[in-house]
Amino acid sequence: MDRWQTIIEPFRIHSVEPIRITTAAERKTAIEAAGYNLFNLHADDVLIDLLTDSGTGAMSRDQWAAVQHGDESYAGSPSWYAFLDSVQTLFPFAHVIPTHQGRAAEKILFSTIGGPGKVIPNNTHFDTTRANVEFSGAEALDLVIAEGREPAAIHPFKGNMDVGALESLLEERAADVPVVFLTITNNSGGGQPVSLRNLRAVRAVCTRYSIPLFLDACRFAENAWFIHEREEGQGGRSIPDIVREMASLADGMTMSAKKDGLANIGGWLAMNDDALAERCRNMLILTEGFVTYGGLAGRDLEAIAQGLHEVVEEDYLRYRIRSTAYLGEALVDAGVPVVQPIGGHAVYIDARALLPHVPPLCYPGQSLAVALYEAGGIRGCEIGTVMFGRHPDGSETAAAMDLVRLAIPRRTYTQSHVDYSVEVITAVASRATELPGYRIVSEPPALRHFTARFQPIA
Repeated sequence: MDRWQTIIEPFRIHSVEPIRITTAAERKTAIEAAGYNLFNLHADDVLIDLLTDSGTGAMSRDQWAAVQHGDESYAGSPSWYAFLDSVQTLFPFAHVIPTHQGRAAEKILFSTIGGPGKVIPNNTHFDTTRANVEFSGAEALDLVIAEGREPAAIHPFKGNMDVGALESLLEERAADVPVVFLTITNNSGGGQPVSLRNLRAVRAVCTRYSIPLFLDACRFAENAWFIHEREEGQGGRSIPDIVREMASLADGMTMSAKKDGLANIGGWLAMNDDALAERCRNMLILTEGFVTYGGLAGRDLEAIAQGLHEVVEEDYLRYRIRSTAYLGEALVDAGVPVVQPIGGHAVYIDARALLPHVPPLCYPGQSLAVALYEAGGIRGCEIGTVMFGRHPDGSETAAAMDLVRLAIPRRTYTQSHVDYSVEVITAVASRATELPGYRIVSEPPALRHFTARFQPIA
């Protein structure tokens, strides 16, 4: 296989679902009715849906077969034990607390350990993580390395945390830091990985200050693949072995199984601290469900258990990473500015570089995302000033970057879908100077990007 350049899917298509082909006029009407917010669109009005890779992938034949084994007992279901065994095979934490998705795990954890006066550092918090930290009253602090804030910079592990900045923070405020987080891969920064070397260094700092280290491990398998491919001395190791080392360097984790769990719903919170686990379980029972299902049906637990076996297969990961790179490399060849190197789950267009005439507070990422939909029915996601510009005190500043994320659902689209996307994106990029800025006409107090409504600025 290594001698051939063509990327092939390591699977055959067993079932298909239709895509409704829309006209430009229909899309213009639809996006206007949606308040120029891609989240507000009816999914049937979308041709290529790259809004998110969360829960949008295709489950395998064996996952659907596992669904039939789902046992819906309220407590102690056999499906719970299948789920627990699969999780602890890769992440051998003492306590595993199932949740209906990753943000529920975040809500439980930060409600338990956060609060006013606390600060929680991360390489880069993603939207729900930041929102749950700030909702507790704590401060969410990003400490990614300098290269991670430069879209065009080439670095094999742009998701790495700035260890010196972390040490400086802990020297001053260790008593205010209940946990240190690392997001693998770093979603807000372009799906960029974290190296084992960096993870070990962060672990060493946390140990010196007696502060627990947690992973936001939604894309752990993709991160392990990049370690396998890019980090010296790691190429001969198996993916599960690398994952287990990552886990061994942490004290706990939050997880959305809708990403590298290859499932349509689900997640978990895991840790080694007995007392903290007891407090979190109490919150779980109050908000999610009993400790052996946590808001999930038995069939969901079974699908996740099987998905965790499949996601660490090297053939799958090779296809996954190369097919994402195929899209990114085609855009680079066409002169479209993207975050480099290409990440694992998505390609991130640098909207600020492509639309320099649109100021950050006029939302160049939103402008580009709307244009991609109007032109070709492609739904992406703004990762920039709309998502991160509004602060808890009500002020607004430009985000570090203004990006449009094209997140690739797992095992869902074919090469022709990607080629079509390249054609649409390059056509829009060729007339980027014509795209308008946008203003927000209504927004909620938190996570505004989900439901805000916009108007183009004449």
